[in-house]
This record gives sequence, structure tokens and C-alpha cells, in this order.
Amino acid sequence: MKKNIRIASGQGFWGDLPDAPINQVKNGKIDYLVMDYLAEVTMSIMQKQRMRNEKYGYARDFVDVVGAVFNEIKQDGVKVISNAGGVNPRACKDAILELAREKGIEGLKIAVVDGDDILPSLDSLIAEGHELKNMETGEPITSVKDELLSANIYFGAAPIVEALETDADVIITGRVTDTGLTLAPMIYEFGWDFNDYDKMSAGTIAGHIIECGGQASGGNFTDWETVEDLVNIGFPIIEAYPDGSFYVTKHEGTGGLVSEMTVKEQLLYEIGNPAEYITPDCIADFTSVQLEQEGENRVRVFGIKGTEATPTYKVSASYIDGYKLSSTLVYCWPDAAKKAQVAADILFKRAENLGIGFEEVNRELVGLNACNENPISDLSDLEDLNEVQLRIAVQSRSKEDLNRFGKEVAPLILTGPSGVTGFAGGRPKASEVVAYWPALLSKKAALPKVTLFES
Repeated sequence: MKKNIRIASGQGFWGDLPDAPINQVKNGKIDYLVMDYLAEVTMSIMQKQRMRNEKYGYARDFVDVVGAVFNEIKQDGVKVISNAGGVNPRACKDAILELAREKGIEGLKIAVVDGDDILPSLDSLIAEGHELKNMETGEPITSVKDELLSANIYFGAAPIVEALETDADVIITGRVTDTGLTLAPMIYEFGWDFNDYDKMSAGTIAGHIIECGGQASGGNFTDWETVEDLVNIGFPIIEAYPDGSFYVTKHEGTGGLVSEMTVKEQLLYEIGNPAEYITPDCIADFTSVQLEQEGENRVRVFGIKGTEATPTYKVSASYIDGYKLSSTLVYCWPDAAKKAQVAADILFKRAENLGIGFEEVNRELVGLNACNENPISDLSDLEDLNEVQLRIAVQSRSKEDLNRFGKEVAPLILTGPSGVTGFAGGRPKASEVVAYWPALLSKKAALPKVTLFES
């Protein structure tokens, strides 16, 4: 058993800093590079991409990242774990193996974790009595079945541990929990028992702290002015120990900040009941977490408690729920706010005259009241505003009606209030609204699959 392991975060989302994972590998010693690419909306985007091209459906920039660290993977033994596989992890594997062949890299082992995509087997699951009710509304998934774009189980750390046991260099998964990416190497390296829920919770919370990349090391921090050199921000690293304690740190010589406060802010990110953070691996108690600053950019985390996991997996599904259209115009001084408001009134009156109706309407005056719940109606004291952006968004079941409405925006330039600019990019067009469908599924109803491939 190793004395400790260092697990480095390389991505917090699909589209994060491109060089961050490469810097994590090259700027100091690490044992594992973990990268989180997936969010609920990301799965639907990837599914649309796969529908257009069967070789797509994964985070394609991940392939370049792995290619940039081939030497460190083979020579230094750095293992890469990522959910970049999205809805097509095997295509992601194919692309990396092809790149390895082009670069003359032999013996690269890639393990694929899939089985999370239940869309193809949905009919049989429903026939077996799994209603997959919406966790918020209680409706069965049959009510949106024909509009579904994706349906994926959140697997936990267990299949990643199984993949590590194959001695894979790179592990590509579909939809696994963000936290499972970090928990898995701790279980594997330290021989933790899956029924030791305190340790499962420790690894889960470690994963939660670094799942958003630089957000734990000074990015998006309330006291951002205290953070030095955000240009060269160093992403966080977990230095983990067999007893379940760990340190949050980063590479020396990098920008950013790791402090009790940066870690605390990340701990509170996207959680519900802090005493019951539910994952497929355990229920972690965030109220048990203890922190100590033990040097510059080094925070010790310990004392974590947890309880047994639930008998269900969470399912993240997405479906098409009508259409939306949005557009903006900018109005300048004098009377910027008044002109923007009148322009919106004209636009929606013209829509009414055309018989166009909407399910939802949102109109905002950015620079004036876009962050307020209630619009400001008294514009008498706002004459000195230099400019205001009118932003409108509408939703409807009719794509045709929305596109008709979109043709009414540009005419405001010559048939509405003066001093307007900022209209570019052509007529706004309707696009699909992708809605989220959270559900639960018995763990007995689905099994992850682990397959090893080699270049």
C-alpha cells in the first residue's frame, strides 16, 4: 500500500481551460489525473452530436489532452480517469487509440466503463415495472418517452475500481458521478472496503472539492481580490492517505489560492441537505467535515463520516420540451431605458396582431433591472443611463410561430425608437428547449460494463 497518492483535477466542465490538465501532469508529481466533462445539459448536447455522426458524442478535446501526456502516462505511470466518454465512450477510445498509433505509442491500455445509457433498453425497463417517475413531479417517464434525447444512470466508483484492476493507463467512462472519479483511485490504492462508509464519504468529499477544477483553488471565489495570478491559476490536487484524511493543495509556482475559505466555498457548491449528500457509493455527511490550514496553499480535511448508500441509482434524462427564441438590442442615451421598454411593447403588440402567442415570455433591461424580480416601471430618474440592452426570450410549442416572431425584431431598427444598435448575426431563430428529467432506478436493474483495449 502506498503512503499517499496525489490526485489532480484537470477539468471542471466541458470547455474549461485547455492547458490545465496538461499543466497538472507536467508541473509536478501526480499519480492520477481526473477530469470531469459532464453536466446534465452536456449529455443532451452529446446525444445530438451522436445522432448527426455516430463517431461523435464525447468530449473530443479530451483526445488531444491524452495525446499531449502520452509520455508521462507511459514513463511516469500517471493514470488518467475521465467521464469524457459522454454518450459514446467507445468512440472516444477509438480516437485515442488511433492517435496513439499515429504517434507510435505501443502498449497503451484503455478501459471503457459503459452500460449507463439506458435509452435503448427503456421499453424493457418500463415493461418490467420501472416507471422512472420524475423526482419533482411524480410523472412516469412514459409521459415524455417520445421526446427523450438521453437517459443515463449515474454509476459510482465501483466500475472505475474494476477498470483500475485491469492495469489500464486511461479510463474512459460514460455517466459516472463527478465524485466517483476521485474516490475510485483511493479505494483501489488503499484497499478500502466498499462498506466502510466513513472512508467512502471521505473520498466522495475529496472528489466534490476538486470536481469543479479551479473553483477550489481561487477561481470564482467571493474574495477574488485576495487571489494572486489568476492568469496562471493552478488547479487543485488531493493528497490522500489510507486513513481517509487528505490535503487540498496545488503545484508550487502556480497562481491561485488554496485556503480554508476556498475549500469551504466549494464544499457548499451544489449540495442539498449537507448531512445527506447522496451518491451511489454512500451518503456523505458534510456537517462532519473538519478543516485546518497547514501551510501555504495546503488545507487538511479530516473527520468525515458517512452512512450506507441507497438501493437506487439516479437517472439523468433529457427531452425536447418545445422551442425558444431570444434576441437583444441596445438603446443609447438619451432616455435609453424608456426607448428599450417602448421597443419591447411595440414588438409584443405586433406579435399579438399577428396572432402569435407564447407559453412563456421574459423581457429584461440589462443595465437596469435584469437581476430584479420585478421590473422597474418608473423611468423618470433614469435619463442619464448611457445605454440599456433589451433582452427578450420567448417559449412556445410552435417553432413556426417563434420564427415568425423572430422576423419582427430587426424591423424595430427603422420602425421603433431611435438610437438602437447591437443587432447582428441575422434573424433570431427558434431552437429546441431541452428539459431535465431526474428519476431513480433500482441498482438491480442495470449493471456497468468494463472492457479493456490496448494499442
